Amino acid sequence: MKKIYFVVSFTGTILSRMVKVYTNNNYSHVSISLDKELKRMYSFGRLHPYNPILAGFVHESPKKGTYKRFKNTVSEIYEVEITDEQYKSLEYHIMDIEKNKKKYKFNIIGLFATGVHLKIEQKYSFYCAEFVKHVLDKSSIDFNLPELIKPEDFVKIKSNKMIYRGYLREYR
Repeated sequence: MKKIYFVVSFTGTILSRMVKVYTNNNYSHVSISLDKELKRMYSFGRLHPYNPILAGFVHESPKKGTYKRFKNTVSEIYEVEITDEQYKSLEYHIMDIEKNKKKYKFNIIGLFATGVHLKIEQKYSFYCAEFVKHVLDKSSIDFNLPELIKPEDFVKIKSNKMIYRGYLREYR
């Protein structure tokens, strides 16, 4: 068995506050990590910390980029076990998107449609929660997540174990 990690967060940026209002949840972003140290943490979000417009596939870090800029990012980190086979598949699908990241875009329309309970998909386009759900689905990892997915839905996974709550910069 292997472990993966869901990192739900709220940076306090204008976009994150808008998402929080639209979804009526505590968190506006979700990332998936393949290790407890969060060295292999992935999502769809800002490509550059100072530019909220340019967004896409990102390899995130609590100590660099957007999270370094927004030091008061609050988060919860959840751990869940999956099989070795599922882990390998998940790793493959994430790395495949990373290898082809130039063809992927941020699904801003889908993100805001979620706030009014609509699902709008675009080929090669994800917002954070869509990306995480997509790689889980492609890897045959079924957590009974809703089709209209939000970051907060990853908190509700029954097999989750919360391992941290607080400022992301203070996670060890």
